[in-house]
Amino acid sequence: MNPCVILNPVAGSVRDLDQLKKQIERLEPSAIHLTHSPGEATRLAGEAVRQGCDFLVAAGGDGTLNEIVNGVAQNFDTIRLGLIPLGTGNDFARSLNLPAGVEENVDLLRAGKTREIDLARIRTSRSRYYINVSVGGLSESVDEKLNPEIKRTWGPLAYVRSAAAAFPELHAHRTTVELDDGEKLSLDLYNVIVANGRYVGGGLPIAPEADLSDKLLDLILIPKASTAEMLILAAQMVLGSHLKSQHIVYRRARRIWVEAEPGVWFNADGELLGNEPAEFEIMPAALHFVVP
Repeated sequence: MNPCVILNPVAGSVRDLDQLKKQIERLEPSAIHLTHSPGEATRLAGEAVRQGCDFLVAAGGDGTLNEIVNGVAQNFDTIRLGLIPLGTGNDFARSLNLPAGVEENVDLLRAGKTREIDLARIRTSRSRYYINVSVGGLSESVDEKLNPEIKRTWGPLAYVRSAAAAFPELHAHRTTVELDDGEKLSLDLYNVIVANGRYVGGGLPIAPEADLSDKLLDLILIPKASTAEMLILAAQMVLGSHLKSQHIVYRRARRIWVEAEPGVWFNADGELLGNEPAEFEIMPAALHFVVP
């Protein structure tokens, strides 16, 4: 079946919508649905699958892709997914090594080569699937300062710039983290990162060793430290060398439980969730994704 395309017309890199639609028409899609509000891509994806579509393409940023994944949560084994990265960050596209141009991605989608990749699920005050990265703690303050203009201007440095601006607001959370192998950690943490993909914030390699097919989540914990130590760590993150730092804790696991006091707010692919105790789980080879 020809793909059903769900297009976010206000995604960060969209400039000429009519020209973009002409480029996408090369896919000979069964339909091109435009979103107009948050959450609409989830509804459109669910409806497309119920109508028999077995190939969905997200034309937008990481948020659009996340909505579509959650819209087809009961049908992962019967559909293929593809992506035309149109966001300001396109972090998941980096983990897949997708090209930047629309025409090149259309060519890949037409070729239709798929790869099985892992998916993550977080359960807190509500349950949510995510395909890239979930961040808790510092992320809430950083996200408030990480606007699209800063992403465009600063690129991978945008996350560091926003983190530096958020430092005066930092407070540590007394956090208990338990892994499926029985290891239990109790630390004063600024940040909890549970990654499936490698990048956040427009290209920052927050989990540089993450593998979309290794059946494991990458866990990065940032304990309480001085401002000077945090600034050094932020610079190491830009280079992807922070996993060797004495100021982080790095683990891999299939399941992870996190409980903090005060509660840590988590986001999943940028969507803010609850601040209740959280459970993370990897779903191996859950998605059939079109790749280079």
